[in-house]
Amino acid sequence: MTTFTAESPLYFVMGHAEGNRILNERVPTLTNNPLLHTLYFHEVGMILGTEDALKDKPAEVAEILRLIGGLEPEDTVAQRAEAAAVDVPAPSAGYEPETVERGSAALSLPATAAVHERFEATIAGPSHGNPFTDVDLQAVFTAPSGKTLTVPGFYDGDGSYKVRLLVPEEGDWTFTTASNARSLDGITGTFTAGGAAPGAKGLVRVANTFHFAYDGGTPYLPIGTTAYAWTHQGDALEKQTLDTLAAGPFNKMRMCVFPKSYLFNENEPDLYPFEGSLAGGFDYERPNPAFYRHLELRISQLDELGIEADLILFHAYDRWGFSTMSPGQDSRYLKYVVARLASHRNIWWSLANEYDLLFRKTTEDWERFAGIVQANDPSGHLLSIHNCQAFYDYSRPWITHSSIQRQDVHKTAEFTGEWRDRWQKPVVIDECAYEGNIDQGWGNITGEEMTRRFWEGSMRGGYVGHGETYMHSNDILWWSKGGGFHGSSPERIGFLRRIQEETPGGYLDPLPSAWDIPTAGIRYEYELSYFGFNQPTYRNFVMPARRQYQVDIIDTWNMTVDTLPGTVEGRFRVELPGRQFIAVRIRAVA
Repeated sequence: MTTFTAESPLYFVMGHAEGNRILNERVPTLTNNPLLHTLYFHEVGMILGTEDALKDKPAEVAEILRLIGGLEPEDTVAQRAEAAAVDVPAPSAGYEPETVERGSAALSLPATAAVHERFEATIAGPSHGNPFTDVDLQAVFTAPSGKTLTVPGFYDGDGSYKVRLLVPEEGDWTFTTASNARSLDGITGTFTAGGAAPGAKGLVRVANTFHFAYDGGTPYLPIGTTAYAWTHQGDALEKQTLDTLAAGPFNKMRMCVFPKSYLFNENEPDLYPFEGSLAGGFDYERPNPAFYRHLELRISQLDELGIEADLILFHAYDRWGFSTMSPGQDSRYLKYVVARLASHRNIWWSLANEYDLLFRKTTEDWERFAGIVQANDPSGHLLSIHNCQAFYDYSRPWITHSSIQRQDVHKTAEFTGEWRDRWQKPVVIDECAYEGNIDQGWGNITGEEMTRRFWEGSMRGGYVGHGETYMHSNDILWWSKGGGFHGSSPERIGFLRRIQEETPGGYLDPLPSAWDIPTAGIRYEYELSYFGFNQPTYRNFVMPARRQYQVDIIDTWNMTVDTLPGTVEGRFRVELPGRQFIAVRIRAVA
């Protein structure tokens, strides 16, 4: 059976290990092209025939097609499972000789901490060999309640090891370390945790099945945006991004650990997550502590602004090899990242952006990755995974909420109710398309349409995310590099956020509604109906008799709320302005 022909989509050839290798070897200008991901669903023969490096070389094109045409189907699952089983050796018990006194490394730690803040113990330990892979360190913390938490430690370079805990309880804590390095094993410490500081929020958790709240129970309404590679742009642009966020409506930021190689993303970062260089290659067994300190600084600065960092751990837009590390390297990277960052209050974990474009990773890999994250995160931050084409199975128990990219060119938020019913989890539409004017259909909707999709998703009980892709002379597009807003939707999204926050109980849940509009709120108490791109000049409503109501006409685009004079009851008609993007709010009078 022929696996591939000239008519096969490039996507599937790239997803085959040997097909991927052949194209990388024969046509590196294609596989390293930042535009590669826009070519995936064209026929491989046509792509090869239009590649500049193969121009006037029909024999070479024919040879590549012959090679991929002779490939056999592969059992990727079995291959990856076998590789993962042998590629993560346990650290050696003989890392330090028996002459080293057990627990002899110097410990430094603060005497006090506070609930919802980070406690950090630092240990001055050995640095020979490769401590990132040769040393395993963890600490078992005992809470005042008697509960124990196992917390991984990590190597921070220059002979320094750290163990961090996001403190969940007030009172006296103790801990004991365990390590294959004798000097790091059996160290004990104590500290006292005071109450949470005024305004401290705690972690965001799932609440009421479909929504979110901070640890203390205060509702959290995710009003998200995306700037994938903003922490890789240098100090001036990164500070501008923070200033923009400080003045904007967003309280969640989707962002990547790794830099990005894609449309409008061809600049090199100042720092890399591993030791090495693009020219000389990277040592995927040696994380670069300076890179992670910088990332942590930016995550902390987001926290100061009240913004959750929805951190993407893997993505396919790569020219550095970070997306094609071995199973063992993937595992060690994940353990390191989670050990370093899980003590940040405002972290959400996203295993991947567009997981299904990481061709060499299988469902078994993603399930293994989820287990690594959960095992190394004692605080239990939110955890999900994001799709390109096919949805992941969001019913899997480790997934706290869906993280959706639209699958229909025009409709996305309209499916929110269906997804709530299917998965019984919060629906977060992280990518409904982006407001902008680039050539890609995912990046050229209007501000009106972005705002409409936010309202549609909110009315149907979900949460929609923003992004912006306006052409820029220096390729500074918000959706990846941050900088400043150029679109018209952020201010309107902020207006929606204010409307949502006024909802009794803090959440909008869908209500039974007419066939042509969505309605949300609390039935017969607080009902909000949204007309979207329709433009009625009036509407008839029915509410219970002998109950008085006030009516607000909300212009979601012009950001106005007009309260009609007097009260209404029973059946009544509301005159409307005959414009698009109008909502009607009906509030019971006490």
